[in-house]
Amino acid sequence: MVATLPPGDHTDPATPGLQLRVRAKRGDFSRTWLLRYRWREEWVRIVIGHAPGMPLAEARERAQQLRKAIDDGIDPRRARPQRRERTSALPLSSAPAARGAKHAIEFLVSEFIGRYLRPHRKDPAYAEAILARDVLPEWKGRDARTITPGEVIELLDGIVDRGSPVQANRTAALLSQLFRFGIHRRIVAATPVQLLYRPGGKEKPRERVLTDEELQAFLADPKKCTRFDRLAHVMQVLLLTGQRRGELALARWEDIDLKARTWTIRDEVAKGGRGHVVPLSDAAVREFEALRQLARRSRSAWVLPANGGERHLDPRQLTRSVAKCLARFKAEGIAAFTLHDLRRTVRTGLARLKVEPHIAERVLNHAQDTIAGTYDRHAYMDEKRAALEKWAAHLEGLAP
Repeated sequence: MVATLPPGDHTDPATPGLQLRVRAKRGDFSRTWLLRYRWREEWVRIVIGHAPGMPLAEARERAQQLRKAIDDGIDPRRARPQRRERTSALPLSSAPAARGAKHAIEFLVSEFIGRYLRPHRKDPAYAEAILARDVLPEWKGRDARTITPGEVIELLDGIVDRGSPVQANRTAALLSQLFRFGIHRRIVAATPVQLLYRPGGKEKPRERVLTDEELQAFLADPKKCTRFDRLAHVMQVLLLTGQRRGELALARWEDIDLKARTWTIRDEVAKGGRGHVVPLSDAAVREFEALRQLARRSRSAWVLPANGGERHLDPRQLTRSVAKCLARFKAEGIAAFTLHDLRRTVRTGLARLKVEPHIAERVLNHAQDTIAGTYDRHAYMDEKRAALEKWAAHLEGLAP
């Protein structure tokens, strides 16, 4: 019957709003299924398929699904995937959110960033970059309630296929948080993130530890490996203290007491929200003094100020700086590594120097066993200082 209809718009008497548009086209006919519906006092037509690829029964079923979405307050125009635009990320302050479309994916992301990421994460920029680069361009203009589990898997598969399995795992975790937040805020009723395993697979723990020979090559001329004074001093501070790059990037000079030889890592800076005090060896004090001389140029309150001095350096910039210098390290006989590998190197070195494991763990401010962490509030300052002094003496013995 469908194949014999003449040119024009034909309404299906069995399904409200379903129409077949027949047009003459180069000696043949095109047949397009349309759904006509009323949305906010305006009559709208959308394409839902083409005959004969979509038979009448399937067109009726699809039209009924869309009409149910309309009854649930979902505009079918925003329930369908858009053509992908990979040229640029969608701004986080997007037009649909600004118009108050409370179920738009742009609105959900904007609320998630403003009400969850920025208040609760020390460094929300990383998560914001994932949302801007990999999520919003994929689902631009969508009603968040219509995103399906299959579309989540498709998005994550695309990240894996471009060679970024670890990034796919991070994106999956972030999407799970995003939609749980959406449920809490009544933006969506359920989450489409229904993953049974990590999309990027199991991540193999890193085991890289710099050898004494590599440490000796670095300490012989740190600037030769790093090109810049600040990066050389940063690496030596991390190597002498075993702390995290982000904790150093977010440190203020008020946290550093060079006379008492201590570095206080505040709760809001420390991973896990539990700060501690790091004893500084004489060598670590000298490195902080060198960083202070560099920071005085900008008169900044931050130990590692960004350009202008008003903000702290982005911790990821330190990682990128090291990556850019890997060829220089290789020329000195030092294989590729990351800043976090310095932390592992410190922990391994303390074990080799026979430092008690519970002291070495406290030097790195690792979380303690639940019961021990709850009842043992001793700071172990003397023991941590002795451990780091022993480690500094070992490094000094490696230097030429």
